[in-house]
Amino acid sequence: MYLTRFRFNTARRGARGLLSGPNRLHAAVLHGFPEPERLQGDGGRILWRLDSTARHDAVLYIASPEEPDLTHLVEEAGWPARGTGWDTRPYGKLLASLDTGQRWAFRLTANPVHFARTTPEGPKRWLPHVTPDQQLEWLLDRCAGRGFTIPAGADGGPNVTVHDRAWLRFTKSQDRREVTIRAVTYEGALEIGDVEALRHSLVHGIGKAKAYGCGLLTLAPLGGG
Repeated sequence: MYLTRFRFNTARRGARGLLSGPNRLHAAVLHGFPEPERLQGDGGRILWRLDSTARHDAVLYIASPEEPDLTHLVEEAGWPARGTGWDTRPYGKLLASLDTGQRWAFRLTANPVHFARTTPEGPKRWLPHVTPDQQLEWLLDRCAGRGFTIPAGADGGPNVTVHDRAWLRFTKSQDRREVTIRAVTYEGALEIGDVEALRHSLVHGIGKAKAYGCGLLTLAPLGGG
């Protein structure tokens, strides 16, 4: 597995176009691989996440079984004068270093949903959680099964914040179907409980809407920024 970081030049028209919808960015990510349909197996899949830390700053992260070639993104939406324009590093060393009991800072953008009815007689379907409390509970209910727990913070509650809560809406080009996704970003600390389960979460993602920028969990040393 590999982890790639690409910074957009948000002043460019091409960047603004790609950032206008997750369907466009999904297609651009897949174009970084000659045969993306092969990269969805037991060893991992293509995952991506867009982080916007400031008004004019947008960074794309990609986890993938093969190294991507993002030349097309650099030419359309990046910084061509700065060498390759992206940074790809092997993910295996980090995955191998994980151990039970370790604590890491984490970031996850996910699509918190539940399978329920809107009326007593109606069919069940996937519905988004819309309040911060519901979205936090969604993560807390699932994290142990994904290999980790959320330790308590200074206030005694779970050491995690919920922010960047956004509705993503777009039309699929294949069938003109309207798609609506509730995307939520979680940041905090985690403690590893099951190493293999966490490794699976890191390379396969968490939750739904993975094709559209949800599901990629990344780790960083606690206190390391």
